[in-house]
Amino acid sequence: MIIRDGRVLMVRERGTGATGRHDGQEYWTLPGGGIEPGETPEQTVMREVAEEVGLVTLSVRYLYDAPYPSGWTACYAAEVEQGEPRLGVDDDLTCDCPRMVGLDWVALPQISSATSPLVVPTLLMGCC
Repeated sequence: MIIRDGRVLMVRERGTGATGRHDGQEYWTLPGGGIEPGETPEQTVMREVAEEVGLVTLSVRYLYDAPYPSGWTACYAAEVEQGEPRLGVDDDLTCDCPRMVGLDWVALPQISSATSPLVVPTLLMGCC
């Protein structure tokens, strides 16, 4: 989870469709992915942030576990260097995993109390 100026950075992905390839429903999700052999979760966050949104991670902090369509996922806060994110290039994607098609900063909801926890959805489904 990368938060800047009251907004969270989300990646738009296109899932697997009727053909079994990247022509399915689009949805928004936090940048992230799976742990590779030998990586710590913190190293994974740093690698995935660089690959998916082109930013350099300065620090990583575990936040919470959340349900996700593929099972439970761990959410981390990533402090990143200043700069504008850019969508990672996955033109050579040969697997049937989701394809990244966009990214944007999404406004966080206003919280009514200083003691209320910050809750950011890990996945946003929509028609657009």
